[in-house]
Amino acid sequence: MGRRGFLCSGRRGTDGVFQELTAARAGRTPWIEALRQKEAEDAIGKGVDQQKGVLGERNLEPKRMKDSYHSVILPLARDPWLGDTYLNTSGHIRLGTLFMDLDALSGVIAYKHTGPDVTTVTAAFDRISILHPLNQICDLQLSGQVTYATGRSSMEISLQVAKAPAEGQEVKKEDILISCSCTMVSLDPTTKKPSKIPAIIPETPAEEELYAAGEKNSKYRKELGRTSLLRYTPNDEESDIIHALWQKQLQWHDPNDPLRRPANVTFMEDTRLRTAAIMQPQYRNRHNFMIFGGFLLKQTMELAFCCAASFSHTRPTFLSLDPSVFQNPVPVGSVLYLTATVTFTDPTTNGRTRIQVRVDSKVRNVEHGETKPTGQFNYSFIIDKDVIVMPKSYTEYMMFVDARRRAKRVAALAGENEADVEMGLTE
Repeated sequence: MGRRGFLCSGRRGTDGVFQELTAARAGRTPWIEALRQKEAEDAIGKGVDQQKGVLGERNLEPKRMKDSYHSVILPLARDPWLGDTYLNTSGHIRLGTLFMDLDALSGVIAYKHTGPDVTTVTAAFDRISILHPLNQICDLQLSGQVTYATGRSSMEISLQVAKAPAEGQEVKKEDILISCSCTMVSLDPTTKKPSKIPAIIPETPAEEELYAAGEKNSKYRKELGRTSLLRYTPNDEESDIIHALWQKQLQWHDPNDPLRRPANVTFMEDTRLRTAAIMQPQYRNRHNFMIFGGFLLKQTMELAFCCAASFSHTRPTFLSLDPSVFQNPVPVGSVLYLTATVTFTDPTTNGRTRIQVRVDSKVRNVEHGETKPTGQFNYSFIIDKDVIVMPKSYTEYMMFVDARRRAKRVAALAGENEADVEMGLTE
C-alpha cells in the first residue's frame, strides 16, 4: 500500500473522514431532493421492469489489487477541532467513530473495483483487531484495497489504520494500530439480485498471501453455515458443558447443599442493555434510503462497551470485533432496536477476563409494524477483574456455545493453548 491521498475536513462539528468519504461517492443527492424524486416516482411508477434489472454490458476483466487501493488522512494532530468529534471523555479515540470511517472507506474501495453501476452493500465484518494501542494523538492514515474476489458477487476488502508516515515514507509495521477485513456484495440496483464483479489477480507474493487469507475466510464463513446452531445441535463436548453448568445451578438452589452462587457470577439475563432509535437521513448511504452500515457499527460498538462496563463494574479495553454479519438493510425512518448481552467470559492469567458481548439488531417499520433482524455483532473486551457469566435458558445456552466457538477460534488464530479459553467456575 504505497500511495496516499490526503483528506482534511476544514468544517467544524462534522464526522471528519466519514462525511468526506460519503460525499465523495458518485450519485450522492441531498435528502430533500431524493425524497421529492422518490415521491414523484411513486406517484407515476418507475417504468422499469423490476425483474429485468438495469445493468447492461459491463467490463468484468480481472483487476489488480492496487487498482482499488485508497488512502485518506485523518489529521487529528493538525486539526484539534476535528478531535472533538473523535475523542472521548478521557482523551482517547472513540473506536466506534473510526469503525464508521472504515466502513465508509470500504465503500469507496468497492466502487473503485466494481464501478458505479451496481449497488454494493456491507455483508459482514470478518474481524477488527487492535494490533498496537494508540497512546498519543497523531494524524492517522486509513487505507485499504480489495484483496479477494473470484468474479462472483462478493469481495473481501482489507483495511488498516496506522500512524500517518512522513511524506514519501511507508507505514512501519509497529505503527499499524488497527487491521480488519470486511465482505461486500454487489447487487443489481433494480432487482437487488447478486451481480458479477471483476475477479482479483494477485501479482506479488505478499498479494498472494492476502488472497489466500481471503479465500480461507470465505471457506470459514461457509463452514459456519454448515455447523450453525440454528441447524444442528451442540456437539458432545458442548453438551457436556451445558449439562455441567445446569448441574451447578441446581447445587446453588439446593437447600441441602452448602454451595451457593459465587459473588463474581452474573446470570446472562441480568447483563442485557437495550436501545431504540428512529433512523434519520443524516446517516443514509449513497442510495439515499438505507442507513449506512458504518453507523450501525458505531452504535453497536458503543452499546457493547456500555454492556461490558455495566456487567463488570470497571472500564473494559476493546480487543476485537469478531465475525459479524449484516442480515437486512435498515431503512431511513424505521426504528432500530439494539440488544447487547454478555454471552461468554474467558478467564486469563493474573485475574483478567476476556468478555464477549453480542449485539443483536432488528428494525421495525413504523407504519406497518413489520420487524426484521438486521445483524449480529460480536465484540470482545478485556478487564482487570475475575467475572463469570452464567446462562439459564436454552436460548442463552446456545448463545453461550456460539460465543465459546468464537473464542476458541480466536485462541487458535493467536496460537494460545486451548485450555486458556475454557470457562471455569470458582467454587
